[in-house]
Amino acid sequence: MKHILTPKQILCSLGASISIVSFVACTAAQHVENADKEVYQILKEAEKHVFGEEQNLSIKNKNSDKNHTNTTSSQILAESQQTGQLTLNIDQALNYAAENSREYQSEKESLYLVALNLTESRNNFSPNFSSSAGANTQIQSGGDVIGSTDANQRLSQNLLAGGSYSLSLANDLLRYFSGDPRRSASSAISFSILQPLLRGAGSKIAAENFTQANRNVIYAIRDYHQFQNTFANDITLQYLRLLQQKESVDNQYKNYISRKENTDYLRARSVDRASPQEVSDSEQGELLAKNNWITANSSYQTSLDNFKITIGAPTGTTLTLDDSELEKIVSAGLRPLNMDADKAFQLALQNRLPLINSIDQFDDIKRDVIIAADQLKATVSFVASASLASSDGSFDRFDLDNLSSQVGIELNLPINRINERNNYRRALIRFQSGIRSLSLTYDNLNNLMIRRVREIEQFKQSYNIQLNAVKLAKKRVEGNKLRLQAGTVIFRRLSESQDSLIDAQNAVTAALISYLDSRLELYADIGILDSTTSNYWLKNQPTR
Repeated sequence: MKHILTPKQILCSLGASISIVSFVACTAAQHVENADKEVYQILKEAEKHVFGEEQNLSIKNKNSDKNHTNTTSSQILAESQQTGQLTLNIDQALNYAAENSREYQSEKESLYLVALNLTESRNNFSPNFSSSAGANTQIQSGGDVIGSTDANQRLSQNLLAGGSYSLSLANDLLRYFSGDPRRSASSAISFSILQPLLRGAGSKIAAENFTQANRNVIYAIRDYHQFQNTFANDITLQYLRLLQQKESVDNQYKNYISRKENTDYLRARSVDRASPQEVSDSEQGELLAKNNWITANSSYQTSLDNFKITIGAPTGTTLTLDDSELEKIVSAGLRPLNMDADKAFQLALQNRLPLINSIDQFDDIKRDVIIAADQLKATVSFVASASLASSDGSFDRFDLDNLSSQVGIELNLPINRINERNNYRRALIRFQSGIRSLSLTYDNLNNLMIRRVREIEQFKQSYNIQLNAVKLAKKRVEGNKLRLQAGTVIFRRLSESQDSLIDAQNAVTAALISYLDSRLELYADIGILDSTTSNYWLKNQPTR
């Protein structure tokens, strides 16, 4: 028989569907809010445990409010091609990158996900409530209509000592709605507990996954802070390298203008004193200088475009840098290091976050051996259960005479432990490998400190040499110009001195920034760099 819904029924069904969809959507949003609340609290506690103070971290960004069902690739393309004007000094570039950099956002999300994993491990040792209910109707061949309902509530929990318990309440109802008007109901309460006595017993064994999840959050916090410092260094040095390139472009342009003036001068003198060969050489030098200027400018623009991608700015943005930032670096000169390689290594042993993680992870490897050894034991568990039923379906009319219970010991002897044996042997090998790995980490760190200090001294000497080279090159150019006018030097000497001046001017800035780069990297490698303060690259870092 065909069933036809009335308009009223259709509207009711549609309204119910809309209500259900709205409820599910609200519930999904609430789940996200609850997850954020729990994760952010975990991260605050971890921050305070590691560094003694909290840092408010949020993964919310400009894409957080976008709907996953209607965001298209064309919209993403349009956003990446937005145009506009953007003027940034270094501090502003750092703040802009922290808000918009794809890499920075990915690091925050990675930290968030590690803490999110901890919430699952916590939940494994939290009380777990579950409830189920069902109802059905059965029409028998004789015409009797039987309705039945059941409802079950259950509480269970894994214990840190390795055991578990469960408490359940069940209610069943059976009723004949036609024919024989019978009705039956039953209710039951049951409780059970299991506690390992050998294999898997004790919090060190049973809670290992929970312990490791907590430690993973600590590792992630340290890695994130290390990333923040190295990221700040990268942005700062990229910015300064861009200013260095821009200065090189200006130097190349000045050289081109100077070469053009030389050519004009020699052409004017070609009627009496300058030879045609000198004019030709000057013209060739002028063209070469113009090409070098164009090439340097093209390279600078390419680096500027790459920097926009690094900080997360749309590629269509016109980005302007603050030239005074380089002037500050030049005015500050070479900041003293005030430590040798041995001092740097000793400070790194105390402060380097990746090293502290490596040391703690070696402890994880040692715990893995203990866990693997535990798996070789026999499985011996204490078990107990009890149940109490009510025949009339009421939870307040149980008869304790109907209580049934049992207590016992379950035993599973380790007759076949091949897999467990192999896992234990693997754990021992990983332990030995961990010793070598940590030893190598110490050696590499010591070498890194030696190399950093050596580089800093090298760039210091290079900077001082290039400063003198610039002074000498300027004197040579000025002297050769005068001698050329006097006719006592050939034009080629002037060209060579001009090339030397350009090279020396570019080299002195490069050496200064390289010195600053190595110095900041040393402090970051040691773990004493504080990139949160304004103009941190101009300050002497503390030697804790």
